[in-house]
Order: sequence, then C-alpha cells, then structure tokens
Amino acid sequence: MVHRLTKVAAPLFLLASAALGGCSTHYIPNTDVEDSEDNRKIVAFCEKYRRAVETKNIGGLLQLASPQYYEDGGNTDAADDLDYEGLRGYLSGKFQDARSIRYEIRYRRVTMAEDVVFVDYTFSASYRIPGPKGDEWRHKVDDNRLELVPYRDDFRIIAGM
Repeated sequence: MVHRLTKVAAPLFLLASAALGGCSTHYIPNTDVEDSEDNRKIVAFCEKYRRAVETKNIGGLLQLASPQYYEDGGNTDAADDLDYEGLRGYLSGKFQDARSIRYEIRYRRVTMAEDVVFVDYTFSASYRIPGPKGDEWRHKVDDNRLELVPYRDDFRIIAGM
C-alpha cells in the first residue's frame, strides 16, 4: 500500500512544485526590483544618474534633474532646503571637491503614486576629498530615495540627488 501511494504522490508533488515554481517573481538582475518593462526603464534611467555621479558630469546631472527639483533635507529647517538653482550651486561647488568617486547602488523597490515614481535604494559611496594632510578617503553606506516624474519618453528627478 505504501509503495502504491508513493507512486501516486511523487508525480503529484512534482506537478505541484512545477506549478508553484512558475508563479515565482522574477527580478531585474542585481536588484530587488520586480522585472517588468517599466521597472527596467526606471532602473536604466537611475543608472544614468549613478554614472553621472561617478564621472562628476555636472551637465548630465542637471539634465537629469527637473527644473522643479526641490529637496527639503528631511526636516523642518528650511535652511538646508535645495531647489534646482541650489543643486546647480552644490554641484558646481562642494561636489567638485570630490575625487575618484565610486558610487554603487542596490535598487530595493520601485513604487508609483499618481505621477511620481519612488525609487528606494541602498548606496555605497567611496570618494577622496582634500583634507588638511592631503587627500582623505571617505566611505558612506546609506539608504536613499529618488523621486522621478515622467518627462517625454524618460524621467526627471524632482528630489533625492
């Protein structure tokens, strides 16, 4: 009797396993983001941003930013808020001090709300900056969120740079 059950149960188990395996979520390689045409387009746009940071491409970064860019610094103190012109000033000033930038991103989640796309990611940044005793290496790992809006066939960043 046991032998007969095994002959029946084994094929049923394999069939159920195959059916469940077919329903698994597929992710864009090296991300935690579900693979879809829209998400691939969003991640490809964010990769343009990442490469522009690494190469210190100020013109490219400003092109990726929306003229409506606004960053509130995550607090109620308006002194550290940054609009498009403030972003331009930061990129032309303090950002230029950094040398040998390495900027890696692990995309965690893409969500959409009305006309805004939220891209949550973890970054690892390594860079050299001038110090009192010569260049100093800095390293930072943190979570961040880019906020994107559709623009023609692409996107523009409205916050999070």
